[in-house]
Amino acid sequence: MAYQLLKGKRGIISGALNEDSIAWKIAERAHEEGATFTLTNAPLAMRMGEINHLAEKCGAKVIGADATSIEDLEKLYDESIEFLGGPIDFVLHSIGMSTNIRKGREYGDLNYEWFLKSLDVSALSFHKMLQVAQKKDAIAQGGSVVALSYIAAQRSFPDYTDMAQAKAMLESIARSYGYHYGKAKGVRINTVSQSPTKTTAGTGISGFNAFYEYANQMSPLGNATADDCADYVITLFSDLTRKVTMQNLFHDGGFSCVGISEEIVEKMEKQ
Repeated sequence: MAYQLLKGKRGIISGALNEDSIAWKIAERAHEEGATFTLTNAPLAMRMGEINHLAEKCGAKVIGADATSIEDLEKLYDESIEFLGGPIDFVLHSIGMSTNIRKGREYGDLNYEWFLKSLDVSALSFHKMLQVAQKKDAIAQGGSVVALSYIAAQRSFPDYTDMAQAKAMLESIARSYGYHYGKAKGVRINTVSQSPTKTTAGTGISGFNAFYEYANQMSPLGNATADDCADYVITLFSDLTRKVTMQNLFHDGGFSCVGISEEIVEKMEKQ
């Protein structure tokens, strides 16, 4: 059901790779809620994914951009404002990459060049997106920026390796920049810490199926799906959350507040 929560709003959505992507679901919901927007991803991801199909469905323009490149981000904002006909009301940062995870490197044997690349792509790109936007005055008064995170920023998950540090940095940037951009132009900046979700990126992590099921059994409401996350993010883009900023918002079915669940106790007692 659509409520036209984003009617007349303009946005930029990054990270939509395929129909399993959270960003893809957010784009579909934003379109249903009346928003117009551009879609962006790194050139390699665009070649691997199906972003043009999504763009056609939503009436969006696809603008390729390396989120670690200031020049590319400047082009992204300029072309988005030109295509959409005005300043940007909402931005989604759904960008993350770890070569250490992809190559199966353990936490005590990380390649540091890859580690720095993880931080640049997954976290510093968020600061760059915000800094470029502020310098260009690209985001409208009272706009909203949301980045997707994960609870490994606060807790230890052995196979999440350097992405845990990247997510911690991402959340810190949201707090710091949320203060400055809020004071300057009333722009809200938040992160959403989502349940483990069966996306292309998520399922690439070693042991994903195990901690997906563990989280599902620990959460009183069960894991939040990509569609659930899209619904939540839409409210953060809307005017209903005008005073919510600098927050890391757990969207995880209650997982983050549970010490142990009955299901886990039962499994342990049977051993």
